[in-house]
Amino acid sequence: MASGGDDLQSPKKRKHDAVGKPKSLAKGGDDGKKRKRPSDANVARGGGGGEVKKQPVTAKEKRLAAKEMAESRKKKRKQNYSLEKELTVLWEKMRCHSVSKGERSKLVSEALHKMDGKYLEITGSHVTARVLQTCVKWCSQSERDAIFEALQPDLLILSRKKYAVFLVKKLIKLATKKQFEWFISTLHGCVAKLLRHTIGASVVDCAYQRATQPQKRRVLLELYSTELQLFTDLTAQKTHSLLETISNLGLQKSSVLQYMTTVIHPILEKGIVEYPIVHTALLEYFTIADKTSASDVIRQLIPLLTQGSSIIDGDEPSAPELQNKMKAKKKRLPEPLLVQIMNTREGLKIGISCLKHGSVKDRKKIIKSLKGHIMKLALSDYGCILLISILSIVDDTKLVTKVVIQELAKHLKQLIFDKNGRRPLLQLLHPLCSSYLPPADLACLNYRVPSLISKDEAPESTTEVITENRVDVATNKEQDGSEGMHSANDSKKDPLQRRKELLMKSELAEVTFSAL
Repeated sequence: MASGGDDLQSPKKRKHDAVGKPKSLAKGGDDGKKRKRPSDANVARGGGGGEVKKQPVTAKEKRLAAKEMAESRKKKRKQNYSLEKELTVLWEKMRCHSVSKGERSKLVSEALHKMDGKYLEITGSHVTARVLQTCVKWCSQSERDAIFEALQPDLLILSRKKYAVFLVKKLIKLATKKQFEWFISTLHGCVAKLLRHTIGASVVDCAYQRATQPQKRRVLLELYSTELQLFTDLTAQKTHSLLETISNLGLQKSSVLQYMTTVIHPILEKGIVEYPIVHTALLEYFTIADKTSASDVIRQLIPLLTQGSSIIDGDEPSAPELQNKMKAKKKRLPEPLLVQIMNTREGLKIGISCLKHGSVKDRKKIIKSLKGHIMKLALSDYGCILLISILSIVDDTKLVTKVVIQELAKHLKQLIFDKNGRRPLLQLLHPLCSSYLPPADLACLNYRVPSLISKDEAPESTTEVITENRVDVATNKEQDGSEGMHSANDSKKDPLQRRKELLMKSELAEVTFSAL
């Protein structure tokens, strides 16, 4: 039976006809506007038959509506949101430089009164943690003691939090001797774990820098052996070096080396090498490490020192994620890590050991990473010693001239009249002279990793400094020979030829004499 009505058409026929019609007619509307029933609008706004909420029309009304919605969501999500807003107002007042001491004290006391009993909850928030940190800075000693006592059981846990870590470091710096001694005792058994944590390592370093020599030894000894980590009495010894500790306590050198390897390698894999405590541990590790172990550490250190610090806020990333985050953060780093660690003698020794025992490619990588930071190194106490080592070791004089010599030539007058800046220039004119290099700096220049030194070199290194200090290089050929012994294992080029290339071919000597 034939059908002529639309309601009897097939689904494909109806869809085809709908495509050809206007959008409004296809949906069954006359005016092309989407219609809603009043009941649907009320239900969408949560109302049954009540008054319909007015929709924002202007841009200002939309902004206010969005702000109200954000505020309501924050109140549901944050437990102490209203308290956070009150503390923020007080914090903006107390941190102003123009506020008087008495007024600031009142503001701090008021803020602490509001936070009383909620210190642990507050440390988890970015805003309130900063407020509490400011209060710790400006509050009275009794108020600070109350905060320390309230957070005392959870200080190690807070040391791993990315917002609370700054509060913990502030408490450590301002703690009394009794409180600080308690914190050092709390660290026992947790030093290695915290050093492997990208956030917790800064807390250990903060405590290490403030600690006395006996306290520093107690912290360091935990990184040497399992026995020293388990038994507190063994860490009370008065030995200074790792070799003395091994001999006094009768420890097995192989077991100590194995344990330190398990401690140091995770630290290097995460790139946490900017702290003095890590430098000291590495130098002690070199005293007992075999050739293979020492070479592996040097090979891991060089990329880290030339790229920069890898401290990353937030949770700890895995090894593949760490490399990607380091690449992303590399653009924001102001200087390589090698420049940053030149504020301690231990950091200087780490840099010199990488320079001496690295390959030719490694040395080029190190020098290229220093581009633009030569003047900062030249004017610092230990950075100038690193530059002296570069001028005395590296055979690629073209690269050294391009990166180091040209930068020094631009600021000759400033360098000549600076106690540290003149040292690299004097090294080229009169190498290793005791008049500008004290014995401690000469010892740093002659530092080598014991396992990476050949047996024939050991007696030579003891006599080279004496010979260098007595005779002028420019007038005595024997002195040139002694410098050759100094650089025999570090470079292949003749030392006199290297100095001529750095002074004459680079025109540094001519510029120096014209500046004088």
